Amino acid sequence: MAAVPAAGAEREARACAAFYGALGIAQPVLSCLRCLRQFAGSTAKRCKDKHLEEALLLARALSEGLRALGEAEARPLLRCVLAFQMEATGSSSSFQKLEQIVTQLAVGKEALLAREVGTLLAGLAPQGEVLSPGDLQSVCMFMEESSLGRQHWRQNLGPLLQRLATTLRWVLQSQPAPGSTWGYLAVKACLQLFQALPKDVAPLVWSAAGKSEALQSLLGLLLEVAWGKAPNKDTRLLAGTALSMLVNTAPQPERGASAVLALFQLPDQGAEELKFGELVVEVPPVLEPDGLEKLVLTRGLLTCCKMDILSCELESFTHKACLLLDVVFPTVCALTKEQKDCHYYCFQACALWLQRLRESLPAVWRLTGTRILAQDTELLRQLTQLVWDNAETPVEGVSEFIHSSFRLLLEIYHLECQHFQDQERPLYQQMLQRVVSMPWQIKARYVPLCAIIPYVGSQQVLDAYPDLPQHLLSCLSTNHLCPAATEVYKALVRQQCAERQDGQRGAEAALAEQWTLYWLPLLSQALCSPRPILQSNATNHLLAWTLRQLPATQAPLATQFSGQDTASLRAWVSLLKAQKSMAGSLPLRGEALERLSCCLGAREESIRLAALGLLCCSPSTNQPLLGSEVQLLREFLPLNLNCDSSSFRQLLQAAVRKALVRLRDSSLAQLRGKAPRGTEPGEGAGQLAQAVGFVEWLLQLSITSLSPGSNYQRKKTGLLLLAAVLETCTDTWSPDRKKGQPPRTMAVLLSYARQRGCWDFFSQPNLLALLSCLQDSTNEIRDLASELLVRYFPATFPEPIALALFQLAQDALGSPRVQEAEAGAVLMKTILQKSDSSTMKSLALEAEAALTLPNRGLCFAQHLLHMLQAQYAAACRDLLQAAASAPMHGAIAALRRCLLQVPEVATSMRAAELAQSWQELLTRLVTMVRDITSFLLGALQSQQGPGADEQAAAPSFADMGNAIGSLIMLGKGRGQEEEEEDSVLLSEEHSLILTCCWVSVKEIGLLLGGLAELLLVPALPAGLGPLLPLPTLQTAARVFQEILLRCRHWGLEALSGPRSSSITRRAAGFPMLFLCIVSGEAPAQARPLLTRCVQTLLALATTALPQDWDQTLDLPQVCALHVLQTLVRGTGLGSALLRHVTPMVALALRGLSSPCWAMRNAAIQLFSALTSRLLGQQWSRGEGCPAEGVSLQAFLGQHPQLGTVLLGELGAATGLTPGRPHLRPALHAVLTLLAQLQPGADSPGSPSAHFLGPLLELAGSPIYAVRAMAAKALVPVVPPPQRQGLLLQLARQLPATPGWVRSHNAVHGCLLQMRALLAPPAGTKGLSAEALRPVALQLEARGWLLTPAQRCPLIRAAFLQIVALLPSSFSPSFTQSIHAAISTELGSLLLGGKLGCAELQVGSAILHQTMAHFVCSEAARLADGERIGAVCSLLRQPNPDVQLAVLSWVIAGEEGMCKELEKALRLTLLESLGSVLRKRRDREFLRLYLEALLHLYRDPSSWSHEASCKLQGSSAACLETLLHMVEAEHPGPDLLFQVLCAASLLLAHRVGAEDGPLVERWCTALEDCSRSASSEVLRLAAACSLQTAGANVVRRSLHGACPSLVPVALRLINVGIHLLQDEEREVRHKASGFASLLRPDPGEPLPGGCVFVQDNVGLQALLQLLLAEFGEHPETFDSLLRHLPVLDLRGIVEELETNKAASLYKEDEPNVFAEPAALAQQLLPILLQLLEKAPTSSPLCASALRWLAAVGPGILRDLRYCKHRWSQEAAARGGMKALGCAKLHVAVAVLLVRARLVAQALQVLGESATTVPGLGCSTQELEQELMLVQELLAQHGLAHVLSRGNAPGELGPPSGAA
Repeated sequence: MAAVPAAGAEREARACAAFYGALGIAQPVLSCLRCLRQFAGSTAKRCKDKHLEEALLLARALSEGLRALGEAEARPLLRCVLAFQMEATGSSSSFQKLEQIVTQLAVGKEALLAREVGTLLAGLAPQGEVLSPGDLQSVCMFMEESSLGRQHWRQNLGPLLQRLATTLRWVLQSQPAPGSTWGYLAVKACLQLFQALPKDVAPLVWSAAGKSEALQSLLGLLLEVAWGKAPNKDTRLLAGTALSMLVNTAPQPERGASAVLALFQLPDQGAEELKFGELVVEVPPVLEPDGLEKLVLTRGLLTCCKMDILSCELESFTHKACLLLDVVFPTVCALTKEQKDCHYYCFQACALWLQRLRESLPAVWRLTGTRILAQDTELLRQLTQLVWDNAETPVEGVSEFIHSSFRLLLEIYHLECQHFQDQERPLYQQMLQRVVSMPWQIKARYVPLCAIIPYVGSQQVLDAYPDLPQHLLSCLSTNHLCPAATEVYKALVRQQCAERQDGQRGAEAALAEQWTLYWLPLLSQALCSPRPILQSNATNHLLAWTLRQLPATQAPLATQFSGQDTASLRAWVSLLKAQKSMAGSLPLRGEALERLSCCLGAREESIRLAALGLLCCSPSTNQPLLGSEVQLLREFLPLNLNCDSSSFRQLLQAAVRKALVRLRDSSLAQLRGKAPRGTEPGEGAGQLAQAVGFVEWLLQLSITSLSPGSNYQRKKTGLLLLAAVLETCTDTWSPDRKKGQPPRTMAVLLSYARQRGCWDFFSQPNLLALLSCLQDSTNEIRDLASELLVRYFPATFPEPIALALFQLAQDALGSPRVQEAEAGAVLMKTILQKSDSSTMKSLALEAEAALTLPNRGLCFAQHLLHMLQAQYAAACRDLLQAAASAPMHGAIAALRRCLLQVPEVATSMRAAELAQSWQELLTRLVTMVRDITSFLLGALQSQQGPGADEQAAAPSFADMGNAIGSLIMLGKGRGQEEEEEDSVLLSEEHSLILTCCWVSVKEIGLLLGGLAELLLVPALPAGLGPLLPLPTLQTAARVFQEILLRCRHWGLEALSGPRSSSITRRAAGFPMLFLCIVSGEAPAQARPLLTRCVQTLLALATTALPQDWDQTLDLPQVCALHVLQTLVRGTGLGSALLRHVTPMVALALRGLSSPCWAMRNAAIQLFSALTSRLLGQQWSRGEGCPAEGVSLQAFLGQHPQLGTVLLGELGAATGLTPGRPHLRPALHAVLTLLAQLQPGADSPGSPSAHFLGPLLELAGSPIYAVRAMAAKALVPVVPPPQRQGLLLQLARQLPATPGWVRSHNAVHGCLLQMRALLAPPAGTKGLSAEALRPVALQLEARGWLLTPAQRCPLIRAAFLQIVALLPSSFSPSFTQSIHAAISTELGSLLLGGKLGCAELQVGSAILHQTMAHFVCSEAARLADGERIGAVCSLLRQPNPDVQLAVLSWVIAGEEGMCKELEKALRLTLLESLGSVLRKRRDREFLRLYLEALLHLYRDPSSWSHEASCKLQGSSAACLETLLHMVEAEHPGPDLLFQVLCAASLLLAHRVGAEDGPLVERWCTALEDCSRSASSEVLRLAAACSLQTAGANVVRRSLHGACPSLVPVALRLINVGIHLLQDEEREVRHKASGFASLLRPDPGEPLPGGCVFVQDNVGLQALLQLLLAEFGEHPETFDSLLRHLPVLDLRGIVEELETNKAASLYKEDEPNVFAEPAALAQQLLPILLQLLEKAPTSSPLCASALRWLAAVGPGILRDLRYCKHRWSQEAAARGGMKALGCAKLHVAVAVLLVRARLVAQALQVLGESATTVPGLGCSTQELEQELMLVQELLAQHGLAHVLSRGNAPGELGPPSGAA
């Protein structure tokens, strides 16, 4: 019989349950069977393991009872467990666990178990029949994991061999489906058989008497597999391993080695038969020899062949030879050169060879008697060349083999030197020098460096490589180099420790001191860096490891990071976190706690996150949070809910989740009576209350953040925090999750919390809050809310809510707005998942759908399909009206979500009783969407109905516009002749139809794609057929084809010829379809489909264009190029495309010369994609930027044929005859590719040397761009050791006198090449001054190139740029002559050109700018007074080129500027400011001038008394001019930014009583610029100005210093409050700087290191400042009230109830980040405290009374309206719609705040308030009314009432309710 069928285990379980029902052990047996059934029914591995663990525990308890029974009583249970085990052969872990269970049950009855196992395995396949894949899996698993299984196979070896041979022969002859594992499993069974039973197999191979015909046949079949009969690469490799395992059965090593040698000689000798021991087989013919057979044999041997076989002497050789050295190694070398497609396996074989050589060294030495890796041996040369040539291979996974290969090679070399006592070890120095000579960007340099450190010592490495620390720092900021740099650092530190600890006392302190000397600067710079990637990598990879390795380094690190600047704070937090991870806990007190609190409020997100991580993390999850930590979290979280960084939100959730896990686990430990480590006696109850209270507080904080009035950021953070709470603190089990499941005792903690009135996670207000999120306009909010509802909340919604939601979803699906329709689809899916049969009966479903109520999914799908049919019918009647009121995309989206995203629906589709109904519905659905697609696409072509011509050409956009216009005319009832006015913008009617058509077609594509995937689900019950029958699938395919061919997605048709008359969207959809099809090919095979497709596309793309080609047509050649580009960019194909790279590059280069623009455009894109694929991701987007880590030598080694193509193009460009055109379009692309490579090591015979000559010749090109790019391309061609020689050669080629000039182009090109070679690469210092001295001497002899004797300004500029790169190599006299020449040239500009060339020269501006930059750089380098004076005089020159050059140099700030030069430039710019502002000759010049001035004064402390004196009374005039420009001249946003900031800079240093008018004008300008309607640049200018001068103005107004400034100070603070809510992060950050400067005491001078605070912390600080310092001022109360919006609550409700048709577009808010409701909650406590001061302040009292009289009666009316409106049952009908209305929520929130203020005013003002007309109520009556209304609104989800009695402890700051 066959293997136990799928239902066999279940049948055995039922029989077993019936058998044991009457026995005494029935209960434990039934429990064990239940666990086994649950195991079989589970899909998640975690659940399967859980059930098997429970079954094993029960089996141990059952064992004693079974032992007392007889065999007949025990047999049913054993047979049942074996049946489950037979079904679990696909999982090794499950099989092993079941093996333990059955072994435990069979204690004392081992013989019975053996018989049962034998009976089971004997029935796998009758004699001579083919074993199925399941049978083979069972054979393998019982062979590998079961001792009884091996015993059975040993006794039945002959039949098993026969069956395996029969199976493998059948598989090779019939060739099953490409993805089938049949052949692989057959070979695997052979391998495990040879491995598990070697002693039983040996006689059958090596003994003439025991020779087995079945094994001989099996050997021949394995050879066929290895030789390529099986197309699957993995199967062939496994066959090689099986053959090697068969060799291991040889009784003598020599016989095994002889068999191996025969195998290796087969491909070369052409023998007809193979003698393998006593077995003789015919050699299989190689159908298509691909060389893989040698890789198969080699890898198999190196993987598992015995060492004595590999190292024994071979008799057939003339010298002492062995397999390892003389057979396998030559094969490995050949494979790495030939088998580029299998590079991973080839280099794996290389690493394995070195490993086996290391293991067999003693045997090899005994055999050879000499060193095998001596310095002059060919083996050492080949090995080093092999590893270096492949060190930079881009194939994934090879780097690990590279590392191990270098390590093994050096280890073998070291062992040999030790064994033969050889002290000379030159290999180390050679390798170290080669490493040092490579650029730091090449990852391959760090692997051998790690390997060599233990052999040469740390000091020798650091001496030979002084730039190593700086290079490691650069690597840490580059992701793919970071791991390699980390390993180098660790290797060096470990080596230093090993060298210091050899018998020395006090080694730890000495090691810490040595580490501080070498590595503290590196780690400090990394941890203090502003680059997040550098901080993160240093923290994660270096810091913690260093502290574990050298604990004594904590002290110097703490000292290093003791500063108050943000960089030091960030590094300090990282250090504390690392210490905490080591120590387990880190109590913070005093100064440390205060500093941590400062970090939690810092502006930089990285600091806040690091501090939060420090609070929340702990090595032990049951470590309770300290009270101080909980308090800091309560202060931190409400202020960080609206952060607009997605990564911040994710990391915030992760940190809070860790804190919640700690709270949960420590609480559970307390409840179990096990106090966690570090808990003091008596603290347990307090910690429990604290944990419960914090979770309750966090729950309420999350729920209040979900109000529709909150912005997206707050809602998303609230949902993430709520998800963390529900995931951590509920007992919901999630089968699909591997981690994060609740503890088994979670119910105890839940009961404890609920007894105290807390943790009501699924309350009605919480449910309503999540339901409001389902109506959000963003997918992220909707989907996350739906997921939380489905996963955690009770299984069904309350019926009233379900009915209201269903009506809301119905309405939303009919909305033309895409967001609302998508919200309706999410609502429908959520209702489906949260409903039961009783709820379904209550829903208003269609009559046809109601007939299928037993299944919810089918019921819903039929209802939605009926809705879609009705909408389609309406569209056929009037598409315009349907697009406005019933578009189809909502219903289609709902169908997609309900059919494809609900697991219960997928389960019901596999149910036998529903299969036919599902098939019918899906067929009707596919037919319906086919008709809709034809109708919509036909409508855009003026063709209506399903009968439209499917093969019509795709319409142009103009055609579609005409068709839509016709539809609009028909919809409006007007004739075609009535044309409306032309408009550039689309009308709403156009947009309605376009949205309806395109979104519906998009949804149809998504729906059909998901339906097609249903074919991949497990098969339906027998006889029912697939869910999507073949005709239905064909219909879906035709729909896709129609979309592709009629939606401007030309592809299939474009490949055969031009069809469309439009030039838009060339081949847009087809290439992606092509990529998906090709990517589906099995990667383990040779990818014949990909090869065929690429060859076809290449042939099509190279076809010559027709003579009459038309630029407006889509050409098939262009489409082919686009498809190739998409294939190259596709990540799914990976390295499979590398074999086709050369012809594609050649094609792209040819395409660049095409006369057709479309061909050239497509060729450029293809070449760009190929460059990215070949070189990997670039470091930056700059042209010619070096790629990260690919040297030219390695590149040519990996793609030798491509090198020939590139070299050919260069040769063609340099071989042009004089007089012919020099333009070669492909040349620039080739040069760009070369320029992105890195220089390689200096090795003789390198292929990169061939590129040197052509590139040097290109220096004379007449095209400037070619000369410039050829200079960049020269850099990777020249190895660093050869650079000095080539520079000297180029310098000597420069003409020594004007008469020697033959070509100015050649001179210019030569100079460009010298500049490129001299420029130090990023992160390096370049050549030393001594090495460059000979070059400098040659340049000194050619100094005339800088003088006017050289008439070309560009050559003079290029020569000066080279001089600037050699500042220390020239003689003093030459340096002086350079400065004299520059002074003469620039001085001539003052005389109007009398001393220089009078005529205008091309490039003269570039020369003057270069000279100015040179003067600036020299002044910065030398800090010489004369040079600094020269720079300042240049600024006073009237020449605009020179002035702009100096200003741009100052702004760039790339070179380190000395303090003296900075000071002089500051004073010079200030001194000339007045005249510059008066002239205002050029706006660009003025912008640069002001920008440079602001750049130099970016540090507020840089302003000095001398600066004030320089203005000499012109400060007021300058301010007047600047403010006039802001007010009246409208200079444009960029210049206005600089003008306003410059005015603020001047104002900051002259704030006095006499400046009141200027300050008021400046404040007015800030108010104007800060409005939400202003551009971002102006709002940023206002924020920067506020930070620059605002704090000074506010500070001057305090304590009576300048009372006249108080009103201005109030206005400035209000501007700050407004800007702190700006939607741009940079604006908020600058405004927070203003608030930071006023903390903590605005009256005190600023501390040395002011930490800028986060936006919300700054907002709180400004509010507190208003309360503390300006609370008595009459304008304070009114100014704060102006931040509360005035909304018409009654009008909003009435508009909501009118149900008018929604327009397609919704007007955006001017500031989508602002949250009026949240701000109102933050303002409330401040306003309440201000009102408390009213009785003692008559101005404030008067303000409050005026406000009360103005708004009090209206607030009372609105409260009564709310009470009346939401106390009626009618409110429930529109309740769901109101639940999602943001305007209504904001209006209600502001109303409640205003009402609370009115109540406070009535109480505080007392009798004064009774005179206000229209109030007529007391304070107590108003408060009661307010509480009643608030509770009423809360019942409808429109307000939030904090349950103060439920949560222990305080609920945090007032903003927590925002």
